Amino acid sequence: MKIVDTSLWIEFFAGTELDESILNAIKKKDELYVPVICLYEVRKKFVNDNDIEKADLAVEIMKIGKIIDVDSEVAVLASSVSKQFKLPMADSIIYATAKIYNAEIYTQDRHFENLENVHYFVKMDK
Repeated sequence: MKIVDTSLWIEFFAGTELDESILNAIKKKDELYVPVICLYEVRKKFVNDNDIEKADLAVEIMKIGKIIDVDSEVAVLASSVSKQFKLPMADSIIYATAKIYNAEIYTQDRHFENLENVHYFVKMDK
């Protein structure tokens, strides 16, 4: 199973050229988990850009994967991994979700760079 982090979803919707492994993670909808916090972060980015149409379209596209809510198990584990790895709240929720669902994370977010089951991609300067 795969989780594409907010950072790469935003790049995907921006039309940035991405590594084939990232595109494959998105295309294989049966293997794609989407933490609900990623929906929030992606939609918020486009709402802040005053592009409501793109915000709504992004959410619809992201729903091709299995949406994973923040339940008590995710919340409890997220609080522990936040402390252990010094992760901000959203990142700790994403990482906890990956741990619970035995998923790999694809990301450009440095907070995840050296964590287990993470495929970290250095962000290319434009």
